[in-house]
Amino acid sequence: MPLQLVSIPAAEPLTLAEVKLHLRVDVSEDDALITALISAARQHAETLTQRQLVTATWKLVMDSFPGPSLMGVPAGTPFSLPGHAILLNKSPVQTVIAINYLDMAGVQQTMPATDYVVDTSCEPARITPVFGKIWPISLPQIGAVWVTFTAGYGVPDNNIPPNWTPAAVPEGIKAWMKIRIGSMYQHREEVAILQKGKLEVLPFIDFLLDPFRVVTV
Repeated sequence: MPLQLVSIPAAEPLTLAEVKLHLRVDVSEDDALITALISAARQHAETLTQRQLVTATWKLVMDSFPGPSLMGVPAGTPFSLPGHAILLNKSPVQTVIAINYLDMAGVQQTMPATDYVVDTSCEPARITPVFGKIWPISLPQIGAVWVTFTAGYGVPDNNIPPNWTPAAVPEGIKAWMKIRIGSMYQHREEVAILQKGKLEVLPFIDFLLDPFRVVTV
């Protein structure tokens, strides 16, 4: 199911000053390069972990609502991914803005928020109809259903998007980003040519992201 980025983050998880301190760079000649490397490292981290770091708005596009339209959860099951649940594979989800679909007449409709429940306590987040409701009948056409939502670690500033701050991004991810930026800054081509010895990869670096990887089925 494709995810479309609707609005980009208002800031990066790391500031230019933080990264220059890590790189031990005092001059300003490379500021534009370092700024670009911050964005590249953030995007790489988001791809590896299936997370959104600083808050952004996303749209999940589907051809239809998932089925079967079961109500409730299996008896005695403490946790499930029911077949009729919509999974939002960009974590952590903050809010579901709207669920829209094309009805059988091809007219765009918005599903009432009271007709579905969003569980953001798990990753990926789950959405199902509330007890006693089913998903609407959508037009049998590709891209007929879409869910717009916000995801990210950003802490709201006056609770008015897009004024979000990156304060809540985990330090483990920030540490990985600094190391990755350092590697890209020092080695600006595809390969590194060394005068002596060989290039040793530090295997623990990518382990920094392991606690934050979202596992999907």
